[in-house]
Amino acid sequence: MIFFLILGVLLGAVSILFILQNVEPVTVAFFSYHLNGSLALILFLALFSGVVITILILLPSFIRDAFLVSRLKKQNKDLEDQLRDSKNNYEALKTHSNLTANQPVI
Repeated sequence: MIFFLILGVLLGAVSILFILQNVEPVTVAFFSYHLNGSLALILFLALFSGVVITILILLPSFIRDAFLVSRLKKQNKDLEDQLRDSKNNYEALKTHSNLTANQPVI
């Protein structure tokens, strides 16, 4: 976790340096649209749109994995309860068999 925090701070610092060094205006044309802005701003918008598209593509798998983890946790709890009940039943049978083995046969 700390690694990602440090990585984020370093990436932010490098981005600030990049923006301060690339302030010349550029024009980007896409079909009939024209966008005027600094080179750093245009590149930042392209990077940001790539991040958003990546998150949107990965979102269904994140949601599916969250449901899978939830289902597996519930299944694990049910199995732990079943194991505990089985151990209790075994101990009860063991105790009962010890009691009956010590009683004389009539």
